[in-house]
Amino acid sequence: MCLAVPGKVVEIFEENGLKMGHIDYAGALSKACLEYVPEIRVGEYTVVHAGFALSVLDEEEAAKSFAAWRELQEAAAREGVDLFGRPLAAADGAKSGGAS
Repeated sequence: MCLAVPGKVVEIFEENGLKMGHIDYAGALSKACLEYVPEIRVGEYTVVHAGFALSVLDEEEAAKSFAAWRELQEAAAREGVDLFGRPLAAADGAKSGGAS
């Protein structure tokens, strides 16, 4: 199963004859091939899989996806795990054995 998070195109450039872009995922930049979405422009959102942008999302669609991710994170946190099922870190007081 593949879960994709939208990223915002912040730069478009050519590399080795291919249309490429830098994609911003909440501050983390990644490079992706944009050949499958030739119509994409800086400021639009895309979903990337295996280094290839597969679709163009407008800001409204991206916002809906971000909201769904927040809901998943909150639901997982209520169960005491992150999105990958790993236990969440204990609070600082619990780690150090409580108050002194």
